[in-house]
Amino acid sequence: MSIFTFLDQDELDDLPEDPQIAFMTLVRNAQRCLRDETAKLDPDNQYEWQQIDELRHSFMNVVLAAAKRLEIEPFMDMEVPTLSAFRDTDHRQFRADLDHYLTQLMLDNSIRNKRDSVEILPKSKDRIRTYIHNLRTCLEQANMTEAKREALLKKLDQFEHELEKRRLSFLAVTRVALEVLALPGGVWASVEIANRLVTNVMQVVAEAKAAEEETRQLPPVMPPKALSPPRRALPPEPPRSTRPQPSFDTDLDDDVPF
Repeated sequence: MSIFTFLDQDELDDLPEDPQIAFMTLVRNAQRCLRDETAKLDPDNQYEWQQIDELRHSFMNVVLAAAKRLEIEPFMDMEVPTLSAFRDTDHRQFRADLDHYLTQLMLDNSIRNKRDSVEILPKSKDRIRTYIHNLRTCLEQANMTEAKREALLKKLDQFEHELEKRRLSFLAVTRVALEVLALPGGVWASVEIANRLVTNVMQVVAEAKAAEEETRQLPPVMPPKALSPPRRALPPEPPRSTRPQPSFDTDLDDDVPF
């Protein structure tokens, strides 16, 4: 089976820049493809069972290759088994271990997202929507190419979509602010109004974060913990020559009749 069964160029282009989030996203997409493709095949048919086996091997191959490129431990150090040595138990064990590590990655990402986002109350959301509406009006009246105008208006649409989520990402706020503030002053009908609108949005977000931190004390930011393996490594057995030898009670010599 081709790796392109699991990798789509458009999906790769849309992967987040964070390596761990990109890895989780890629694995989720690959798992979906594996499930969809194997569902079409009959495991009781020998030829189709071979196809299932090849799909599972390709899935493992793709995940480990992505881990090596993104430097995701411990997968980047794992080896892909040869197809001739690949067994159904290899696939099942790999999926179980993968789920174990992904759970830890997802928890790490959830904690990080809470630090880098804030819950916006409905009244504050309404204020931000008003500022965005006015900023949209400023863009429509600005002196710029239509292509640039459409690109900026699209970014405002994306920001408003982010605003509908339970928590607003600081990255979404920063992107909009940088895009607008980077425009030269000559394009605006009133550069002061545009800058003030962006500042107002950032101020509402900052106030919401300050209020949130007052009621929920987060632990200090620490580097993410190393991922734990699903099983403890068993100590290797000592060489036969170093193993303790059985001892015989010397009193047995008294029972020997010669």
